Amino acid sequence: MEILAFGVQADEQPLLEKAFKGHHGIHCLDVFLTEDTAPIAAGHESISTSVNCRLSAQVLQTLAVGGTTMIAQRSTGFNNIDLDVAERLGLTVARVSSYSPHSVAEFAWALALAVNRRIVRAAGRTRDFDFRLNGLMGRDLHGRTAGVLGTGRIGEAFTRIAHGFGMRLLGWDITENPACVGLGMKYVEKQELFAAADLISLHVPLLPGTRRLIGAEALRAMKDDAILVNSSRGGLIDTDALVAELRKGRFTGVGLDVYEAEAGLFFLDKSLEAVTDDTLARLMTFPNVLVTSHQAYYTKDAVGQIVATTVRNIEDHMAGRRSENVLVPAAP
Repeated sequence: MEILAFGVQADEQPLLEKAFKGHHGIHCLDVFLTEDTAPIAAGHESISTSVNCRLSAQVLQTLAVGGTTMIAQRSTGFNNIDLDVAERLGLTVARVSSYSPHSVAEFAWALALAVNRRIVRAAGRTRDFDFRLNGLMGRDLHGRTAGVLGTGRIGEAFTRIAHGFGMRLLGWDITENPACVGLGMKYVEKQELFAAADLISLHVPLLPGTRRLIGAEALRAMKDDAILVNSSRGGLIDTDALVAELRKGRFTGVGLDVYEAEAGLFFLDKSLEAVTDDTLARLMTFPNVLVTSHQAYYTKDAVGQIVATTVRNIEDHMAGRRSENVLVPAAP
């Protein structure tokens, strides 16, 4: 059987091909699954998708008509899939429930350090042989307060690094993580965390209850010189509200690896096209903002684990097995 994989990055393709060798054939496409590309999947029983594919009701209907019965998402997040429609159509949907938490946690810290110490601006200057220090002053993070929203596996890994920096630790989650408590974390209400934290990092999933968790009220509650990092899901932040606060000259730095309207932009080369997203364009103009293209997970270790789990999910589907990765089980 041949698997059709959508939204495959160049670095990812050899890992997928190696993992599926001896199991099934795989055809990798760099295009994302959308209403326009869904007909390509006709005749493929199993397909694999990335987080920026759009599996709307219409796309799922096209897949079902074309003979697809299984969708293996190569990510933990699944907010891009209409699960109710998938279930109604009898489509099995599985995801990668976990992979290396260190990949995302370490990248979140890379963003935090980069905006704090003005690394991008400094590198640009020195490339032009401008070695002045004006405007490059950062601050020690040792002894300051880190606020972690979401203390699951990734949040815990971020917290361990913060502990290594000698930071005071505040956390917010629906349940306390004993490992974080053991590191000295104090769990508090969101508003207390916003008001007290010097560095705030987001590690919660995007759910109806967390969409725009960081809105105008939350942003106003934060310190004027706080650092805000989001390496989880773009929809956690109200970007227009963030831009409004940045225009007031607030925040030491903002590091964003995700953006709420990133579908159709991230993972693609838009360098020769006119920018039509006014909010993103405005965000990019602030010197204290660093935006990267949803790459926090993108290490050989994490992608290797994602690929291996994707193979296992498809094998489980074919064998009639169900694992913790299944979001929508096979139709009876």
